[in-house]
Amino acid sequence: MAGPYEELNRIFGPRNVRNDAKILEACSKDESFSPPLKPHYVVKAQNAAQIQELVQWANRTLTPLVPVSSGPPHFRGDTVPGAPGAIIVDLSEMNKIVHVDRRNRMVLIEPGVTYAQLQPELAKHGLRVSSPLAPRANKSVIGALLEREPITVPRLQWSMLDPLRCTEVIWGDGQRMTTGEAAGTDALETEWARHRAQVIPMGPGQTNFYKFTSAAQGSMGIVTWASVKCEVLPQVHKLFFVPAPELADLLDLTYSILRIRFGDELLIMNNWNLAMLLGKTSGSISALAENLPRWILMVGIAGRDRLPTERVAYQQKDISALAQKHGLQLLPEVPGAGAKEALKAILNPGDEPYWKLAFKGGCQELFFLNTLDKSPEFVAATNTVAAGCGYPGREIGVYVQPVQQGASCHIEFNAPFIPANPIEAEQVKQFYVRGSEEMLKRGAYYSRPYGIWSQMAFNRDAQTTIVLRKIKGIFDPNNILNPGKLCFY
Repeated sequence: MAGPYEELNRIFGPRNVRNDAKILEACSKDESFSPPLKPHYVVKAQNAAQIQELVQWANRTLTPLVPVSSGPPHFRGDTVPGAPGAIIVDLSEMNKIVHVDRRNRMVLIEPGVTYAQLQPELAKHGLRVSSPLAPRANKSVIGALLEREPITVPRLQWSMLDPLRCTEVIWGDGQRMTTGEAAGTDALETEWARHRAQVIPMGPGQTNFYKFTSAAQGSMGIVTWASVKCEVLPQVHKLFFVPAPELADLLDLTYSILRIRFGDELLIMNNWNLAMLLGKTSGSISALAENLPRWILMVGIAGRDRLPTERVAYQQKDISALAQKHGLQLLPEVPGAGAKEALKAILNPGDEPYWKLAFKGGCQELFFLNTLDKSPEFVAATNTVAAGCGYPGREIGVYVQPVQQGASCHIEFNAPFIPANPIEAEQVKQFYVRGSEEMLKRGAYYSRPYGIWSQMAFNRDAQTTIVLRKIKGIFDPNNILNPGKLCFY
């Protein structure tokens, strides 16, 4: 009987099976405080057939699989093996942009397609896809969508999974399935020839199967392609700033803009987060943070095919009037930041190093969902926790992003630190642990429960845990997909 190495070589070919010590060491950890654990192999998948064969073999041998589609750095522990003997399934070479449908504003892509690859290609067709804030150049589009990374345009987000639509999934039991209106249809090429697009994500039947892979950290199935809704590329696109001394001063205006569905990009950052986003070096970030206003609401206004200039002009006028009504100003620039550079930083994949690492080389994220009106309370609590840990709270970056048309809000704290400094690293680790517990007490909803958040979330909800484990038993009965994550052990 052939051993694991021989079987993996047979499925993927020798070039695509790696077990060098350097590669395994790199895959054993990430930027988070997750316990390191080396995988046994890293395989590079080229197509869905290989993945399906691998999953079927893993079921026979009870071998854990960890699917990874984005390149490093990783921040949340979801790509670190949670069980010994794991195989990292690298999907980065499945990077075809399979089909662009300008008429229906849809694109169908493989999991290795990144934002840096997709946006320029869509621009040739006059399209773009709504993206998270300044994604990494090697960030998988499908990976970001499945993990519900918040996009910066809340008015276009009708559900937490927008703009994700149909998918092809290989479940943990080895079965392949297409979801949404793509299910049970003819070959994709035949559907495209009939001018049909994979637009409707619900189904097949009365079950939204694609939701089972959402925020699952690869523990339910491996998505091999997905259709994504696009937007028309703006002909005129401007960004404006609304500065304020306190976060609470910006909330009523933000709610007003959300209510009338004006603008595109709509987000709030404090001076340190915006400085990290715009600065290139540690010194320039510190200087910029001192110069920027304490809190800044950023509003992007886009004019597309029809009367683009007029559209931007009337929205700018009306939003400016709303700002004045709330005692604020809509400005084209603030001390230390201009509109063009800020808009470019928000929309486009950033340069190396990743912007969250530019200040000190390390960064610990703490994020969750709540409502916009509660965000000042969480900011105050975070500063108190940081002080108790001896960490300088003034350096914590804050990012407040309304999602799903403002129905809820992504609240994120970024704590930079020097990884080689054990004292500072321990301060940030304590801040992360204590802060996570304090935020939970105050109503934080960890909808993407990475690391220690999984125990916090699932220990408080026994019924949901029971249901999720039943679903896991259906789609991945042998628990081979990323075991040790969520409530699956």
